[in-house]
Amino acid sequence: MGRPKTYDQAAGVALVDAAEALADAGGPGAVSVRAVAERSGTTTRAVYSVFGSKAGLVAALGVRMFELLGEGVAALPETDDPAADLVEAGVGVFRHLSVARPGLFEIGVANLTLDRAIVAEFVPAALEAWQILESRFQRLKDAGGLSDRSVSTASRQFDALCEGLVTMERRGVLTPETAEGEWRDALSTLLAGMAVAATTR
Repeated sequence: MGRPKTYDQAAGVALVDAAEALADAGGPGAVSVRAVAERSGTTTRAVYSVFGSKAGLVAALGVRMFELLGEGVAALPETDDPAADLVEAGVGVFRHLSVARPGLFEIGVANLTLDRAIVAEFVPAALEAWQILESRFQRLKDAGGLSDRSVSTASRQFDALCEGLVTMERRGVLTPETAEGEWRDALSTLLAGMAVAATTR
């Protein structure tokens, strides 16, 4: 009997690429071990060897989503206007990924029906991305742009608005022609409001 075949990092990336393409086309439900193997031109053994299970493969998609989010925000230039930088993080990174990588977004962010055990596998990547976002809000805090709000509260409110805007865009409430402008206006308005103290709101 021959020795079991081993699979390198490139094979794992190819499998995740195939899984993402399937999720883009048909949603998370379209991701199966057999479909991923067929799309990537390999065998189901390869999927199990690299990820252990279908759950492990889906978790890898969630990890990829948050790695892209964190890397995208971290790569943005830091200007002398931290609020404008955050608007760019929302529009140029969060919105861009929701539009360009819908399968990843559905699994990583809009994962209400995903098994919690799978979600737990990509929580560390999500926390790393969150810390990068909070570092941007810390710059805004240091510049006096958060008034009496904490960095964690402001980050949650910003994220909530971004997720709401994604939902509206996916439903067609925001059209492709106006969506980016509405995103920028909504995020700018939110951040401007954060500079106002609670006692005067």
